[in-house]
Amino acid sequence: EVLKHATKRFGRVLMMPNLKPPITTTQMALDYRQHIIDSLPKDSPKDFKPLMTLYLTDKTTPQEIRKAYATGKIVACKYYPAGATTNSDFGVSDVKNTYPALQAMQEIGMRLCIHSEVTNADIFEREPLFIEEVMKPLAIKFPKLNIIMEHISTREAVEYVMNGPPNLRASITCHHLLFNRNHLLVGGIRPHLYCLPILKAEVHRQALLKAATSGSPKFFLGTDSAPHPTGAKESACGCAGVYTAHAAVELYAEAFDSVGALDKLDSFCSEYGAEHYGFERNTRMITLEKTPWTVPSSYDFGDEHGTVTPLRAGKEVLWKIVE
Repeated sequence: EVLKHATKRFGRVLMMPNLKPPITTTQMALDYRQHIIDSLPKDSPKDFKPLMTLYLTDKTTPQEIRKAYATGKIVACKYYPAGATTNSDFGVSDVKNTYPALQAMQEIGMRLCIHSEVTNADIFEREPLFIEEVMKPLAIKFPKLNIIMEHISTREAVEYVMNGPPNLRASITCHHLLFNRNHLLVGGIRPHLYCLPILKAEVHRQALLKAATSGSPKFFLGTDSAPHPTGAKESACGCAGVYTAHAAVELYAEAFDSVGALDKLDSFCSEYGAEHYGFERNTRMITLEKTPWTVPSSYDFGDEHGTVTPLRAGKEVLWKIVE
């Protein structure tokens, strides 16, 4: 179901490397790519491309970076501060440990995707602190490194990216555009809205929505869709991640429509990200119409995992794809 949902909506998907074990080498990334291709539904669009990433660690070498990028199939590295999110225990303990790898990435044009949070602060303040402690020095140290602050969640991040250096971009999820921390916490804890970066106050959601619908190429789609088994979410210590692949484009349409900015949706979804990664725009089209539909309570997630519970399970999404 996960691949079926993704291939219906996207011509390319950036595959995150925070698996167990993490995808830290070129061969692991290529093996994972082949597994994805072998698992595609038979009716998947022929132009679908999984774009692979390496999991950046303190020990990632420039040689591994160059080897990975030379394949033409591994387009980026993902920087996880150690312990910052799901399956990030092998991540970076100190950004300076990655400088040799980042220098190689800057030289060859490989993109750096960053989970932009520190791990030693209040959970609602981690992103602004990361900007001050890591992002600003990093952008100065590597002025030609193409950087994407992934799934930003605060007004401070919006302001930093908007006014930041030209090599800096940010992705924004549909759930950060549609929900705030009250949706997560008021009236009971809703585990299927728990993600990292965590949902923030309404002022931050409004800032994200304004940025996404501004028409600035510095902001583009990044779903951060995370399919975790329902039992792993609905537990005494549930994991972070929101599953949105089943309706991601439709949910972005809902967010853009809420502020009368549907004319900005296509570029946000299809143009600005491709441009930053150096890709041609996809030629395959999808058509959306404003017709509500009810999201199933769950989707199959394989024999081993059971089910995955999607965002808006049992509730309506206001837009749908015309088949």
